[in-house]
Amino acid sequence: MILAVDIGNTHILLGGFEDRKMLFTELLTTDRGATELEYASFINHALEFNGYDFDDIGGAIISSVVPQVTGSIKTAVERFTSVTPIIVGPGVKTGLKIKIDNPAQLGSDLVVSAVAGIKEYGVPQINIYMGTATAFSLIDEDKNFIGTSIGAGMGIAAEALSSKTSQLPNIAFETPKKVIGTNTVDSMKSGLIYQNAALVDGMIDRIEEEYGGKCVITATGRYASIITPLCKHNIILDKDMILKGLIEVYYKNM
Repeated sequence: MILAVDIGNTHILLGGFEDRKMLFTELLTTDRGATELEYASFINHALEFNGYDFDDIGGAIISSVVPQVTGSIKTAVERFTSVTPIIVGPGVKTGLKIKIDNPAQLGSDLVVSAVAGIKEYGVPQINIYMGTATAFSLIDEDKNFIGTSIGAGMGIAAEALSSKTSQLPNIAFETPKKVIGTNTVDSMKSGLIYQNAALVDGMIDRIEEEYGGKCVITATGRYASIITPLCKHNIILDKDMILKGLIEVYYKNM
């Protein structure tokens, strides 16, 4: 089994693969203070819950935007398996032609999401990631990664609303029945959900206008399933895009 790990600012996504067939996915909380042994325990529990253990792992690949956690998870995997994980970054083959000013600055999560998006859905493409940050990546008709627009994600917005104001509570990410709320909670839900849907539609329009043509639109990330059904554009939702991209990169480096 190949273990794919995506380390995000808020969550860690695990996936188990046999060749390119996905066996399971699990979500862990990113803990910058956790030790390698604690991460080994977390991963082991996820494996056992799905009927596997460390002995089943024959390969591993990691993408990360949290450098201080990368080493802990890499060491945890090395300590309890005979595997040295591939770390997505400079020097790793991705097949992606990155045209930004400094390719080394591009987040590995955006790299692997683009790799999967190209393989699964074609180009030109706007590849949207909706997690701690919301990122819109443009891949042109020649499969060049042109660039990205990055903004604060829904979770950050919700946390800011409740922590920086005196009278606004924490709320659940639920779609209200109306755009215009008649109470504080529904008004906040509308702001988080419908405003973000409008943002996605507006950014797609602006990116396509700047690019000069229509694009395939794809989306992934923990908030994508909430927002994309409310958008006016036809958006392909793929919650496993990053894991699919990781496994593609893994085999490109074997």
